[in-house]
Amino acid sequence: MGSITDVKGILVGNYEDFENLTGATAIVIEKGASASVDVRGGAPGTRETDLLNPENLVEYVNAIYIGGGSAMGLEGASGVSRYLEEKNIGFDTGVKKVPIVSGAIIFDLSVGTPIYPDIQAGYIAAKSSTDNFNSNGNVGAGVGATVGKIRGMDFAMKGGLGTDSIKVGDIVVGALVVVNALGDIYDFDNKIIAGALNDSKNGFINTEEFILKTQTNEVPFKNTTIGVVATNVKLTKAKLKRLAIISHDAIARRIRPSHTIFDGDTVFTLSTNEFDFDDLLTLGVLFENVLERAIINAIKHAKSLKNIIAFNDLKV
Repeated sequence: MGSITDVKGILVGNYEDFENLTGATAIVIEKGASASVDVRGGAPGTRETDLLNPENLVEYVNAIYIGGGSAMGLEGASGVSRYLEEKNIGFDTGVKKVPIVSGAIIFDLSVGTPIYPDIQAGYIAAKSSTDNFNSNGNVGAGVGATVGKIRGMDFAMKGGLGTDSIKVGDIVVGALVVVNALGDIYDFDNKIIAGALNDSKNGFINTEEFILKTQTNEVPFKNTTIGVVATNVKLTKAKLKRLAIISHDAIARRIRPSHTIFDGDTVFTLSTNEFDFDDLLTLGVLFENVLERAIINAIKHAKSLKNIIAFNDLKV
């Protein structure tokens, strides 16, 4: 099993609050990375995403922040920025260097105590960042993540954080994802491995079938899957934008339904610009595949918390 930190120059750090069930994850690139983003969910909570559009000025980001706590949790990104400022890392304005920190949040306020990662949490996550990260499940922003919430939290299951990588010759593609979805999670055999539970909590109802049967439009628990896919291949912001769009196919394959009005599904793409490889078709497949694997890792390594059951404790 690989990690997004297999891409040289990518660091990952985490903050975890297991008492209140929330957390934050910082993906730090001290030398900067070309970046783009694609937002497909109808309920996103983001920071500095317009800047990543190909037509806009700044070419590099210094960090991607993922936090719990809904919109209030975006405060944690300021802690990442503060850490980078102390290290004199950022976009050189001629006056001082300003750290470029993009980010997005998940909604986990209904899982534990409704608090959010603050500036200090983001700072801790960034300061703890390492190039040797390889953890999955109840980690960082995945601490409060849940899935299968169409019937409410009583029938939801544990989500989490996942990571993996693929190496093909000199090419390295790595992914990190926080899975906090409304929908069910499917494995590569097209079987549900986590999702909305039945009344006996020993199997699944199939969320898509439930929606079609009930035509429900009242989902009080917000969601969001946030992915970051990085590579060492040299890429422009425009190409990274296309790869971010393509990468959403991984979410659509493994999470059903996805990109709903109640999800804020977002994918960031990064390039450390070390290796020439001008084949966007191949890269698209690699980006999809590695993000799919990270989604599965998030679910299969999650652990049950309080009354929220995880994959490994469900007897189907």
